[in-house]
Amino acid sequence: MFRNDAALFEFRGPWGVPVQIGSSLLLLILIFLLFSSTVQELYYDFLFLVILLVSIFLHELGHAWGALIQGQPVRRIMIYGGGGFCERDRPAPSYEEELIVAMGPIVTAVLWAGAVLIGPFLPPGDLAWAVHICALVNFFLLIFNMLPVMPLDGGKLLHLGLQRVMRLEHATRLCGAVGLVTAVLWLPLMIFSFHHWGLLLLFVPPILIHWRMLRRAA
Repeated sequence: MFRNDAALFEFRGPWGVPVQIGSSLLLLILIFLLFSSTVQELYYDFLFLVILLVSIFLHELGHAWGALIQGQPVRRIMIYGGGGFCERDRPAPSYEEELIVAMGPIVTAVLWAGAVLIGPFLPPGDLAWAVHICALVNFFLLIFNMLPVMPLDGGKLLHLGLQRVMRLEHATRLCGAVGLVTAVLWLPLMIFSFHHWGLLLLFVPPILIHWRMLRRAA
């Protein structure tokens, strides 16, 4: 819902890709500040937020690299209150789209694996804590991002993969069915996670989009 928010500022990232910071990110920062009751909590909440945002940025940078390496221009990367996205100037063919979409989760998986491998060799302290949090953040980002629902990478990869073995119309309908089931199951999971673990899952899979995919080809 924040994808169209105004950019607070913009800078040039790797390969000259414009990177914008969305104004809705202030809301996320405010939420973290409200839950920090001491200076120490504020310090660790700030570190957590930095790790989260850097992980999201590198994930989107993976998408950008997958596009640029195939000659697909990247318009911008946006980091905002709901996460991030990589926007391109034009759609890519399916065979190019596969690499573009896959590079985001691949980067996230590498960050998780790297943190897991490095962590045991670090002495106790803030650095070890930060690496541990990096592993946790990227593990959950990877699991979440690979859910087979649109517009997450898992849903896109499922749709692209199905197109390799069946017609586009059938792939779209099957992807819509899988996404619809996942979206319906996600709703009670939101309630369960908040009730038992205190976790607020802000993402709501778009049921209507998957219903339309199921009913007719996109």
